[in-house]
Amino acid sequence: MTISEPVLQTSLNGVKLFKRGKVRDVYDLGEHLLIVATDRISAFDVVIPTGIPFKGAVLTALSAFWFKKTKTLVDSHFISSDIDEIIAWHPVLKPHRDLLAGRSMLVRKAEVVPIECVVRGYLSGSGWKEYQKTKAVCGVALPAGLKESEQLPEPIFTPATKEESGHDVNISEAEMVKRVGAELTQKLKKASIAVYTLARNWGTTCGIIIADTKFEFGQKDGKILLVDEVLTPDSSRFWPLQGYAPGGPQASFDKQFVRDYLEEIRWDKNPPAPALPEEIARKTSEKYLDALRKLTGRELSV
Repeated sequence: MTISEPVLQTSLNGVKLFKRGKVRDVYDLGEHLLIVATDRISAFDVVIPTGIPFKGAVLTALSAFWFKKTKTLVDSHFISSDIDEIIAWHPVLKPHRDLLAGRSMLVRKAEVVPIECVVRGYLSGSGWKEYQKTKAVCGVALPAGLKESEQLPEPIFTPATKEESGHDVNISEAEMVKRVGAELTQKLKKASIAVYTLARNWGTTCGIIIADTKFEFGQKDGKILLVDEVLTPDSSRFWPLQGYAPGGPQASFDKQFVRDYLEEIRWDKNPPAPALPEEIARKTSEKYLDALRKLTGRELSV
């Protein structure tokens, strides 16, 4: 592994920046986009000034793994994460090879559906909070007596709005129908549950519970495409299977070290965010790397 110094932002001379998100810098290459995963991390919807070593490479490697593994269920925008293949498509990127290697995906452009397609297999997070009040999540009625972190009888589809800033807002399936239509809603629901179910079953064999996740979809030439990132610690709850016990929060493979530290120092969760101690960044990096190792059976190689 050679990407040890965190990359907080990229700038590619001669390449048009399409947009800069909380974690990803996206570049416009005409018919394609280049998605570059930086080592930025956000907590409580604020980007932290400290980068997490290897994070961008882990997100890219995991997304590429899942795009390939789920392609029989739904097509995606993914073309390649191999830097030499990407440069063969777009030689303008050659001067930036060292920066882009291991953290970049070449993808097809698509018209993104403005809905986060959330699938929950376990009762946690905002779903648990809502269940305690209403015995339902996003309008989906659930059995009484469920515990926090308990596996649901079957995965449920609980969409959310896609907000440019701040938290996404949970909505009902009926509300999604009003926004994007009944036919598209049903197609995305079916694809989301199928991909989640495949991933959940795979994760269990690898010692990881995929408790819930969110997908984004686009449309191109009348086809639905899975887009953005897929089944990473940024877009999903990953819990260790060993030690899993319903009835409270679970250990996780994501940025919990970061959240816990920020709560401990009583940061008010308003920008600017404080820098992280080296130990917190290192422990968070190790969690991301461990998730990649368990799910793919491979070490990070760049």
